[in-house]
Amino acid sequence: MPIEVKVLGLALILQFVQFALYSVTANMQVGAKFAMGPRDEARELTGVAGRLKRAMNNHFEGLIMFTIAVLVVTLSEGSNTVTQACAHIYLGARILYVPAYAQGLSPWRSVIWAVGFIATVVMTISAVF
Repeated sequence: MPIEVKVLGLALILQFVQFALYSVTANMQVGAKFAMGPRDEARELTGVAGRLKRAMNNHFEGLIMFTIAVLVVTLSEGSNTVTQACAHIYLGARILYVPAYAQGLSPWRSVIWAVGFIATVVMTISAVF
């Protein structure tokens, strides 16, 4: 299995962890009755719960691009030290992004996000060219 595919699997595990963190904090904020109900009315999450939700959604978006990059690397058999390093950098950035966003660390969460995004771009370019 290419390293990039393994890192993709780890990124998915990170998404599971983010979903669990968001779910616990959101349920604590809105209460069990609302969480288990039909949720006919929207409730705005605030504080850490809201930030964890936005971080999780952001990872869904980044994960789409990273998945496509891994697909390009794998199908082109373009795995090399650059693509492997970029995959690890992406995952490291995404791991750091969660607590940075949850704690509201500005501008660091944006810097961390940019590192992961650039790693995905470089990985794709390295595989294509």
